[in-house]
Amino acid sequence: MQRSLIIFFALTAFMLPAQCGAAEDYPSRPLRFFVPFPAGGGTDGLARILGGKLTEMWGQQVVIDNRVGAQGNIGTAMGAKAAPDGYTITLAHSGSLAINPHLYSAPGFDTLKDFAAVSNGVVMPFILVVHPSLPVKTTRDLALLAKQKPGLLGFASSSSGPWIAGELFKLTTATDMMHVPYKGGAQAVIALLSGEVSVMFTVPFPTVPHVKSGKLRALAMLGDKRIEAMPEVPTALESGYPALANVTEWYGVVVPAATPQDIVAKLNGAIVRALNSPDVLTRIRSLGQYPAPTTSAQFAEFMRADYERWGKVVKASGVKVE
Repeated sequence: MQRSLIIFFALTAFMLPAQCGAAEDYPSRPLRFFVPFPAGGGTDGLARILGGKLTEMWGQQVVIDNRVGAQGNIGTAMGAKAAPDGYTITLAHSGSLAINPHLYSAPGFDTLKDFAAVSNGVVMPFILVVHPSLPVKTTRDLALLAKQKPGLLGFASSSSGPWIAGELFKLTTATDMMHVPYKGGAQAVIALLSGEVSVMFTVPFPTVPHVKSGKLRALAMLGDKRIEAMPEVPTALESGYPALANVTEWYGVVVPAATPQDIVAKLNGAIVRALNSPDVLTRIRSLGQYPAPTTSAQFAEFMRADYERWGKVVKASGVKVE
């Protein structure tokens, strides 16, 4: 018995410094950054800006790895199954983590069990835009027209966030519009510009130039305030639709749930510093994104609240992807 105790304490004494050293030296080799969407979009843009800054700060390469498919499920599931050592991080997307688990019977991950939250990154309000041929100038006009033409107006989406934003609009206004999915945001915007569809719920960045040129018409911002790029566009609350007043998309960073807390804390500190650096702020804002770094606990609470909120909307809408 005594000999067993001696061996146990000797092993413990040997292991503890190694564990502490691993945390103290982290990161000591390159990191992989899973992005569950294609190169060229908003998620990829943020990941490359953030990854570049972390590489600069740490002196260790952060390699962007785009793993696309199933509206973000494939790359997100790969992030959940990665080794929990802090050397694989995943771009957390509101559609993938807060909406997809309610849409898909088997998304490949459990948002609330498989991930440790590191930090939120950015938040963007959705914007409601229409083709200028549509005879509407306000959100209320659109609701009235949709009531007059049930099921005839098509709204575009490129991922689960814009899709469910459209479903929330339908629930809020007691209207019926046809959902038209596209493989990517660029394709959806092109379809709207051509008049193939009439309505779109999206983040501001890809539509601002077209609104300013008159090729599209913006009806409402679905965030809590107007934005600098389009100060003339009212919020949903100002338009009389409080249920649409906080419809946003967010991107953050998560790691596998079993990742040691000291590594999560180091990651959080580095990401928050990166997001607050002036050069990163300038580049992120150029994408129409608004930096919103948090503590890991705040991000975990935020993700859970959004998960529960959108679960109710998906259930009420009755939509499912098999």
